Amino acid sequence: MKRAVSISLGSSKRNKAVIVRLLGEEVSIERIGTDGDMEAAALKYKELDGKVDAFGVGGADLGLMVDTKWYPLYSVNSMVRFIKETPVVDGTGLKNTLETKAAPFVEAKLGDYIQKTGGKKVFVMTGADRWGLAHGFVQAGYECTFGDFMFSLGMNVPLHTEKQLKSLAAIVMPLAGRVPFEWVYPTGEKQEQRKPKYPKWFQWATVVAGDCHYIKRYMPDDMKGKIVVTNTTTPEDVALFKQCGVKYLVTTTPVLEGRSFGTNMMESALIAISGKKRVLTAEEYNAMLEKLGFEPTLQELN
Repeated sequence: MKRAVSISLGSSKRNKAVIVRLLGEEVSIERIGTDGDMEAAALKYKELDGKVDAFGVGGADLGLMVDTKWYPLYSVNSMVRFIKETPVVDGTGLKNTLETKAAPFVEAKLGDYIQKTGGKKVFVMTGADRWGLAHGFVQAGYECTFGDFMFSLGMNVPLHTEKQLKSLAAIVMPLAGRVPFEWVYPTGEKQEQRKPKYPKWFQWATVVAGDCHYIKRYMPDDMKGKIVVTNTTTPEDVALFKQCGVKYLVTTTPVLEGRSFGTNMMESALIAISGKKRVLTAEEYNAMLEKLGFEPTLQELN
């Protein structure tokens, strides 16, 4: 049996392990949280290096792929410094392949509902670190607001175009890539804390899209009628969205035994079953995704 392990800076309360069959191969996919302890994550990678088929980096990114430009996050890269044998990915490969399908899926399944309830308006929590997701909505003709300044930098400055996103990344990332990761993204127990911000933009949007931790942390209590498009969800996350009135929940990765796993977890699972013992190309991911028939999952919550 193949084994893929995601080691995450997120809460250990979200740990999960399942065995699934993909393209005729059984693969164990396991998520291990370290409650924000980057050194504990580094040591866990060291312990398992060479003993598993692929690693995922959870709750953090090794860098951001903004269009075709790669910006490394140096503080996160120290977390994987002990890895010598096992291929390691942070989900970027699927963010720029699988997540581009989210907007066309939403249009196909919920287009009529969107037109009746406010039109094609999407609030993407941060577009720079989910370029594929953001680009998909731009291509689908949505009026977009990107919250990169708001949620990563604490500045109430909405962005509305891909050109603005690329300009922001070019200016900010050479510096932001060198600061401690927890300065720009919630880790450990902080992921469970709610701090609603900028309710105007949540209410403006018909669709709220992006990282699940960002959405949960900053969304208002009233999300009645909204569509949420996100990545990793637990049953507790789904219950919170339902409680806040979210109408539809779309997850970009498949739901397995009651939860969807992160793009890093699913990307490492694909590497594991490929048997290639290396990071795959975009073409290889797309070919595997086509064979698997992976598409976003839609749940009606209210």
